[in-house]
Amino acid sequence: MSTPTATREKSTTPTTTPKPRKALGHVSFVGAGPGDARLLTVRAAELLEQADVVIVEQPEQAALVTTDAEVVHGFAEDGSALTHAALGRLVVRHAKTGAHVVRLVSGDPFTYATAPEEAAACSKAGIGFEIIPGVSSVSAVPAYAGVPLTTKSNREYRVVSVGEASIAWADYAGADTLVLLSAVARIGEVAEGLVGAGRAPSTPVAMTRVGTTTEQATVVSTLESIAEDARAAGMASPAITVVGPVVEMRETLSWFETKPLYGWRVLVPRTKEQSAGLAARLRSYGAISEEVPTISVEPPRNPQQMDKAVRGLVEGRYEWVAFTSVNAVKAVREKFEEYGLDARAFSGLKIAAVGEKTAEAIATWGIRADLVPGGEQSARGLLEDWPPYDELLDPINRVFLPRADIATETLVAGLIELGWEVDDVTAYRTVRAAPPPAPVREAIKSGKFDAVLFTSSSTVRNLVGIAGKPHTSTVIACIGPATAQTAEDHGLRVDVLAEEPSVEVLADALAEFGAARRLGFLEAGEPVLKPSQKRPSSRRKA
Repeated sequence: MSTPTATREKSTTPTTTPKPRKALGHVSFVGAGPGDARLLTVRAAELLEQADVVIVEQPEQAALVTTDAEVVHGFAEDGSALTHAALGRLVVRHAKTGAHVVRLVSGDPFTYATAPEEAAACSKAGIGFEIIPGVSSVSAVPAYAGVPLTTKSNREYRVVSVGEASIAWADYAGADTLVLLSAVARIGEVAEGLVGAGRAPSTPVAMTRVGTTTEQATVVSTLESIAEDARAAGMASPAITVVGPVVEMRETLSWFETKPLYGWRVLVPRTKEQSAGLAARLRSYGAISEEVPTISVEPPRNPQQMDKAVRGLVEGRYEWVAFTSVNAVKAVREKFEEYGLDARAFSGLKIAAVGEKTAEAIATWGIRADLVPGGEQSARGLLEDWPPYDELLDPINRVFLPRADIATETLVAGLIELGWEVDDVTAYRTVRAAPPPAPVREAIKSGKFDAVLFTSSSTVRNLVGIAGKPHTSTVIACIGPATAQTAEDHGLRVDVLAEEPSVEVLADALAEFGAARRLGFLEAGEPVLKPSQKRPSSRRKA
């Protein structure tokens, strides 16, 4: 008897193809520096540009994100810090979506920070990570306070994290420089411990709060007096405290807090875009600039004039195009885009710019201005260099002049006198901007701003119109004689006048004023006060 052969039938049960696993993301632990955003490393800036998600641990760090990356707050609603474990879970959760996560860590990620624990969580989850070192507050804050941690005669320093720790101060009785972290609340106890351990009561101490920012403040004292002096100065966390003879060098090496405009709050009646260069210049002198737009740029009420001029430009109607402002360049460019035109439409035309800023705006279009005033950068300066019309050399005698609705007639009259015909076209309107928020208006009127920079007569008129007159203690700085005259007409006393009509020169002039003012305080043996801290009896014209 033969044994029957078993047959295998195909299963009719459908098989399921497993879904591919989503690739895990990557985490960059980036040192965000001790406070000043400009202390980011080049690599840190590159990674911020590439990030999909940025996790911050301080609210102010969100300002470092200039892309459309998602910003995630790595702190509780009340601003308190999350635990190491909670931060680790937060980082891992976002990385598991496949995102490139940049975790901004104050100071240096591996120095008194939570990054080691968070990176360990990434490793456990199989997520790749990298560490981008940052500038630690341990060294940066004393440097900004003018206190070196080591010198030729003192080569050692020790870092002590105080907080709530129980510390045997006898271990720190030697001559080494001490850098104390989280010591503000216990500074009296710390000082007593160090004196009890054998340090002299006269040992110098420097305590610096919110270091590397323009709000930085330093108290210099001794071990026997630091608790009382810190309390009197209102010192609060975050602060770095340095103990040792190196503190005595601050008198010679203080470079940051002695800047001519250090801590000044300067009002700039312009938009952030318009005042970027000016803000950087003011910041280099230690000032904090705040922008309040006083003018709003709007299209002309009747666009037909611009439409006709642009058609004429394309058809070869003009010999010259004269740009008298960055806004005029922007208005023509927008009109070109509306018609589907580009810079090639300027082929064969000569381009004039009233100044370097306007020439730079033209250059972003891929065009170089043929004429920029060599002297005064104004309509008057442009006329001084403008060639007269010559019927033998100039095939066309017409100039296209796109400008604001409130522009003066100086340039038009001058060009006509030189033999040119001018199509004076309203390219945009300038209208008074909406009033700033109530706290800003109150600050302007109550003297909380140390200075106001007026860059045109219209900024004077409009600021007074939307926010009221600056307080009598506020320093008034004007870009030129015409602006100064308008300020005086509005009852303001002008303290600073730029030698040239340039916002950079205006900032320099204000810095010179601040330096002279500071020197006057020092020579009189008085504490250096900001204008907002000192109230003269009268500063406005009668």
